[in-house]
Amino acid sequence: MDEIIYEDAEQKTEVEIPEKLVFGKIFTDHIFEMDYNTEKGWHNPTIKKYGNFSMSPAAMVLHYGQAIFEGLKAYKHSDGKIALFRPEKNFERLNRSARRLCIPEIDIEFALKALKKLIKLEQNWIPTKPGHSLYIRPLIFANDPYIGVKPSDTYKFIIMLSPVGPYYPEGFKPVPILVTDKYMRAVRKGVGDCKTAGNYAASLLAQREAKKEGYTQVLWLDAIEQKYIEEVGTMNIFIRFKDEIATPMLTGSILPGVTRMSVLEILKDWGMNINERMISIDEVSEAYKNNSLVEIFGTGTAAIISSVSKLKFNDTIMQFDENNAGELGTKLYEEILGIQYGTKEDKFGWMQFID
Repeated sequence: MDEIIYEDAEQKTEVEIPEKLVFGKIFTDHIFEMDYNTEKGWHNPTIKKYGNFSMSPAAMVLHYGQAIFEGLKAYKHSDGKIALFRPEKNFERLNRSARRLCIPEIDIEFALKALKKLIKLEQNWIPTKPGHSLYIRPLIFANDPYIGVKPSDTYKFIIMLSPVGPYYPEGFKPVPILVTDKYMRAVRKGVGDCKTAGNYAASLLAQREAKKEGYTQVLWLDAIEQKYIEEVGTMNIFIRFKDEIATPMLTGSILPGVTRMSVLEILKDWGMNINERMISIDEVSEAYKNNSLVEIFGTGTAAIISSVSKLKFNDTIMQFDENNAGELGTKLYEEILGIQYGTKEDKFGWMQFID
C-alpha cells in the first residue's frame, strides 16, 4: 500500500466548536480519501482539505446503489489521550458489507492507520465537554461512469469527521417506539445485515409515519412471517423479561451492531441470563400483560443505549416510565460510557489510543 499523502493539510491550533452541536451538521477541516480501480487496486491514500468533489452523472452509485458506510466515535480522556472504541470491529463490518455488495475490501490495518493519522491532525476538533465526541464516518461508493447493472470497476473510500454532542442533550431519557407490519425493511439472505445506503432509504417512509404518531423510531418485524421482532431503524433491540434478557438472533436481516456485541459481552460478564433467539411481538405483548416484561432498550453507536418509554403495536400500547430510563439500560449506559471516556476500567481491552 502507498504511503499516505498529506495534500495541503495543516493542523489548526484553534478550532471554534459551536456550543450546541447538531448531529451530522458540522465537519472538520480534512478528510481521508483513497481510490480503487481494477488495475492498481486501492491506491493514492490522501489526507486533504474537506470539500466538494466532482462526479459524473453516470456514476454507478447514483443508479445502482453500491454504497456502504460505518459509524464510530473518538473520545478525549481527561488526561488528554484520544481513544477509539473497538474501531477494528467497524472496519471488519465494513468489509462484510463490501463482500455482499461486490465492493473490494480494504486493508483493516491500513484503514486504522489512516483513521488515526486523520484524527491526530484534527484532534483539536474533538470536544472535551461531557458526553461530547468526534463522530467518524467511513464510506465506500462506486463511481464508475457507466450505465449498466454490474459491479463498478472504480470506487472511493472516504473517512470524514464530525464533532457531536450527547445524543440526549436533556439527559438520558426513554423514547417511544412504534412496531410496524405495514412495511418491511429487509429480508433474510438479502442485504439487511449490511450497512448499506438502500437499507436506510427503505426505512424513511415508515419512520416519517411513526413520527407523525409521536414515536421516535420504528421497530421492524421479519419480512417472512411478520411476527418476529428484528431491529429498530438505528439500533438493535433488547427485551428484559423477569427471568431472561433476550435479543433477536442474527438471521441475516439484522445489522450486527458493535454496541450490541459489547452489551452481550458485558451481560455475560455480569452473570446475567442473556439469550440470542427469535422473539415474537406476541411474546412481548403477552409478557407485558402478565407483568413479566421488565424493560426494553436499544443499542447503537450514536446513543449507546436507548431505553424505551412505550411500545405500540396495532392497538396495543406497552407503557413504561416516560421520564426515567430502565434500571438495566441505565447501568449499561453508564458502564459503556465510562469505558469510552476512561472513567471505568476497560477490562475487555476494547479501547485503542492514538499516539
